[in-house]
Order: sequence, then structure tokens, then C-alpha cells
Amino acid sequence: QVQLVESGGGLVQAGGSLRLSCAASGRTFSSYPMGWFRQAPGKEREFLATINWSGGNTYYADSVKGRFTISRDNAKNTLYLQMTKLKPEDTAVYYCAATKWYSSIRWNDYDYWGQGTQVTVSS
Repeated sequence: QVQLVESGGGLVQAGGSLRLSCAASGRTFSSYPMGWFRQAPGKEREFLATINWSGGNTYYADSVKGRFTISRDNAKNTLYLQMTKLKPEDTAVYYCAATKWYSSIRWNDYDYWGQGTQVTVSS
């Protein structure tokens, strides 16, 4: 089992950048493919990016491709999401998640979730 805690959210102006972190407990973090999702009020949870266990393979939603970068540091048990060129429509609660099986764009393929961190982008 792995426990996840996100941090790094906040208020930023449009066009700005933020880096989210997701700290994982346990010594098996490196064995889990990971993902980032977000959920805005009144909307469904949205896939953003996923990364395999080694960090060698990544995949992004079209909505964030070229603006967001997912990465991981297995030595530090930490997942990251570097966000640039932020837009007001990026405002949401951002979640990291771990899956026991394979990288996926579907939220229900993930087994463990953090509590979320709020990102607000002002225009």
C-alpha cells in the first residue's frame, strides 16, 4: 500500500507556472505507475498525465500537452507535475494517483489517491 500527499498548489496569474509535488510513503513507490488528474467544481475528474514506473514513458491529455510535464524521482519517493502557461480553465483540485498495474488514462484504474491540492489561476 502507498499513501500520497500532494503539495504545491496555490493562486497564480494566467501565464504563470507552478510545480506540484506528490510525496509517497513506503518503499515500493518505484514499482507504481503514477498519474495526475484534476477536478473542477461541477465537472468530472479529468486525466492529465501518466508516467511509468521508471519515468521513461509518459503520456499527456491533449489539454495539457506542451504545457505540463510529469516526472518522478524514485530516490525521493516523489512525483511531480510542472505546469506552465497556466490558464483560468486550469483551475481545479489536482490529484496524484498510483496504480498497481499499468499506466492508464482512466481514473478508476488507479488504486491509491492523494487528498488533492487546489490550483487557482486568475485572469
